[in-house]
Amino acid sequence: MLEDKIMNDYKDSMKNKDTLRTSVLSFLRAEMINVAFAKKKKALDDSEVIAVVRKQIKSRQDSIEQFTKGGRVELAEKEAKELEILKSYLPEELPPDEIKKIIAEAIEETGAKDIKDMGKVMKEVTAKVAGRADGKLVSDLVREKLASA
Repeated sequence: MLEDKIMNDYKDSMKNKDTLRTSVLSFLRAEMINVAFAKKKKALDDSEVIAVVRKQIKSRQDSIEQFTKGGRVELAEKEAKELEILKSYLPEELPPDEIKKIIAEAIEETGAKDIKDMGKVMKEVTAKVAGRADGKLVSDLVREKLASA
């Protein structure tokens, strides 16, 4: 399980005195514990852990953007290093061509005709890509495909 891997990596980073990795994984661990507590579970399954990691990644990306705009390059670089650590826990991303194939199949399965059916298509596609693609990218591709239909 992904949660166990993160816990073991956290312990290893403490032993190796890797302060950046320890800090990132400590914060990630805390978030996972909070989510598990909110869901009244002892442990999260991999899809829930991936959701927590994605949320952390989004936060880091927003921070990098803000620090860069504010001229704080050193802080943006630190956030970028943290971002790379977090990305290592995500499954391999699907290439855009593969996502487009999945979208076409979902449109066919749901019988979607126009942009009004986007919700049905998104539900199908997100179930199939299951954390292996960025939600915004999927949404943009679905919207593009349905608009041209």
